[in-house]
Amino acid sequence: MNCKLCPRMCGRERDGGAPCHSGEEMRIARAALHFWEEPPISGKNGSGAVFFAGCPLGCRYCQNYDISRGITPGRAVTPEELSGIFFDLAAQGAHNINLVTATQFVPGVRRALLYRKPPVPVVYNTSGYERRETLRALEGLVDIYLPDFKYAEGGLAKDLSGARDYPETAIKAIHEMVRQAGPPEYDENGMMKRGVLIRHLILPGHTKNSIAALELIAREFPGIPVSLMAQYTPWGQARDGIPGYPELSRGITKRELLKVQDALFELGLEGFVQSRKARGAQFIPEFQ
Repeated sequence: MNCKLCPRMCGRERDGGAPCHSGEEMRIARAALHFWEEPPISGKNGSGAVFFAGCPLGCRYCQNYDISRGITPGRAVTPEELSGIFFDLAAQGAHNINLVTATQFVPGVRRALLYRKPPVPVVYNTSGYERRETLRALEGLVDIYLPDFKYAEGGLAKDLSGARDYPETAIKAIHEMVRQAGPPEYDENGMMKRGVLIRHLILPGHTKNSIAALELIAREFPGIPVSLMAQYTPWGQARDGIPGYPELSRGITKRELLKVQDALFELGLEGFVQSRKARGAQFIPEFQ
């Protein structure tokens, strides 16, 4: 398979040496109820989160570093087996099926969703670094898009994720998500049943990037809410220190959070501000 699923369009054989650290087999590292998403995603019962191994973006500080870099490879599943996992999670009471970093396995995920549509909404949880062509293969199968918008600064995206084109690529991708799913729709219990919710993780020492990212979101995606995430935890390469970025070895400060939060309010963006207390290794799932 000469892969062109993600914006890197590497054309590499999927033998594990591709930038996404994935082979041709669809692999998952965890499937369980997950309670640490936004309130209209996790609710009381939890989101049925399926964490896929590998990642096309590969941030140096990734909170799921072991699986995104292939250190923990997960286990292989067929589309039929994946469909069964979706239905098992729904039977456990999951409010939705949450596909976490599935880009590199979209063909298999699509087959699983076509095999049997889950009885609860399907969430596509992504870094935002997507090709529109790949997203179009999911039209009608995904109900909720949950993309990150990590960077407004191409230089920062290059240094920390090896993707200078991240800002413009993510904007195009999120426009496609909005075209498919539109603004959020909620049920009688306040749970999201359709739409787009954009996330932004504040990086320590980079409030300028965060404010610029929020400005872009306000301009490009009116009516789409934002989840402002304050729970950055030094992980991956950031645990040992990233050359040139020593600030990534700490969490964000209260002052940094308030500065970005004020910008969110001034721009009139709706959504959520997650607490700094929701950070630390105890909030990072165990993978196997």
